[in-house]
Amino acid sequence: MHTKIKICGLTRLCDIEAVNAAKPDYVGFVFAQSRRRVTAEQARQLRAALHTDIIPVGVFVNETAENILSLVRGGVINCIQLHGTEDENFIREIKCETSAPIIKAVPIQKHGDAQAHENSLADYLLLDHKGGGTGNTFDWSLIGTLQKPFFLAGGLNPQNIAAAIQTLNPFAADVSTGVETSPGIKNAEKIKIFMENSKRS
Repeated sequence: MHTKIKICGLTRLCDIEAVNAAKPDYVGFVFAQSRRRVTAEQARQLRAALHTDIIPVGVFVNETAENILSLVRGGVINCIQLHGTEDENFIREIKCETSAPIIKAVPIQKHGDAQAHENSLADYLLLDHKGGGTGNTFDWSLIGTLQKPFFLAGGLNPQNIAAAIQTLNPFAADVSTGVETSPGIKNAEKIKIFMENSKRS
């Protein structure tokens, strides 16, 4: 199965133009405190310009269920990514209200961290460096064997994406810092090369 690609942290219309040309499977709009944060209104404008084949994901840290669901119902996002301390009860609450897939971020620091979330109600795990958004990779050998489909994040870039896919065969790969010119500013050429190299694996 071909690994899907998510370009995360889009903030400008020119970022949307870049992904519309490169055609990743997912893009991420960050609603948490971050240099890449967008408001609901900004995300709505970006979403309106996004190619219909690309799935928009909302990235949240300990956001209220009400705010998350309003973005889903408003058609701004079609998928939910939780990066905070949201527990299984919170995921259950969201799932009772929407069929939008849920991605739960899991920091990988030691063997067994991924397996501890194997039975999560989330549809996918996202395995990342602790803290996320650092641009650093973590030790991939710590992932171990995982039955649940996962997004691989943390330090991916055009140079290492092919090796990451060959080594781990994740359901999806998630990149943000690795396709930026400077912190928070996406680079269309890097996005293009990242996509091309992901298909070479």
